Parts: sequence; C-alpha cells; structure tokens
Amino acid sequence: MKKNLTTVMFRGTKAQEEQLIAVIDKYRGTKGALMPVLQEAQEIYGYLPIEVQKIIALRMGVSLEEVYGVSTFYSQFVLNPKGDISIAVCLGTACYVKGSGDILDKITQILGLPSGSTTPDGKYSLEATRCIGACGLAPVLTVNNEVYGKLTVADVEGILAKYKN
Repeated sequence: MKKNLTTVMFRGTKAQEEQLIAVIDKYRGTKGALMPVLQEAQEIYGYLPIEVQKIIALRMGVSLEEVYGVSTFYSQFVLNPKGDISIAVCLGTACYVKGSGDILDKITQILGLPSGSTTPDGKYSLEATRCIGACGLAPVLTVNNEVYGKLTVADVEGILAKYKN
C-alpha cells in the first residue's frame, strides 16, 4: 500500500530572504563560493528547499542544476525540513550488521514515512544516517538528538510512543 505524502509548504520569511541575499552578495565574485553560500543558506532556513536553491542559482548566475547537484551530493545538506520530532537511524556498518535496516523499516511502517522525508504537518522527519560514532551501542537511533542504543525492532513502538503527544 503506497502512502501519499505531500511536500511540506515552504514558509520562508522576507527577513530570511534578505539574509540570504546578503550572504550571496558577500561571496559575489569569489571562486568556489557555492559551498559556503549553501552552508550559510542552510543555517538561515534549516534546510535547502527548492525555492532557496532557485534564489541562489539566479543571484549567483549558475544553473539550478548545479546548485541542486551540489546540494544533493554532499550529505551535510538537507532538502527537507526536520520535523518537530526528528528521527535518525544509523546505517553505519556496525549498526547495519546488528539490524538497523530492520529498525528503519519498522519506523517507516509505523509512521508511513519514507526515509529522507517529513510528514506534511511537520511533526515527524525520518532520515537514515551514516555512522554517528556510537558503535558500541549498535544498533542506534536518535530522536531529537537523544540516543537510543542496543535496539531491537520490538523496541521501536515503545520509543515512538514517548513522542506521540
């Protein structure tokens, strides 16, 4: 059964756009400026929605494809806003070998939320991450940066229940 998720509506403010334009102007004419502009844009908005990428492309005189390509190539950039309840499942080697893929699948099943997305109401976001450096606790997930380790699939419902309200 396929779930339909709508895109979270962009809610950028005029003040944020002015900050972004100031950042772009600061780097105007600097070779290799796309990376720092994207980094600062993500600091301003919390993520890099297509609307922000279009402003960057237009004002920097580069193609939207180039901006999107850089935004999707580097794992430091996120294209979707994090939810109020941000869930990340480590898929690093130690966690994956100990079953984190099954844990991610269970969360996807419970929330109806594919990895890398946010619910339309902005409540939950789910992402698969690389190693978070807690290999001794494998498999690991975080909820709003709170670490849960030595997990089994059976633990998932109880953890999510803490954040339902």
